[in-house]
Amino acid sequence: MLKMKKITESYDMRVFTDDGEYFGDIEEAILTQTKVFGWRVRSTKNSFLSKVLGSAKGVIVPHQLVKSIGDIIIISKAAVPSYTPEEEEKEE
Repeated sequence: MLKMKKITESYDMRVFTDDGEYFGDIEEAILTQTKVFGWRVRSTKNSFLSKVLGSAKGVIVPHQLVKSIGDIIIISKAAVPSYTPEEEEKEE
């Protein structure tokens, strides 16, 4: 059975990678005339995005990289910008 959700129900929903890492929160959906094109994910405190992006506010994740939407949203790790902890140490 196909379960339907309203897009507004997904706002402020938590986003995790398929590795289980907290990625951020949904800020809004980006729509074309007939479908969801992508999701704007807000960088929040203690999220993976805040470590990677620094002062940037968030990213846009294409809908093709979304694996599941339920109580949370799970995205493919292909949507995650490359990041290694060594990069953070070099900047300091």
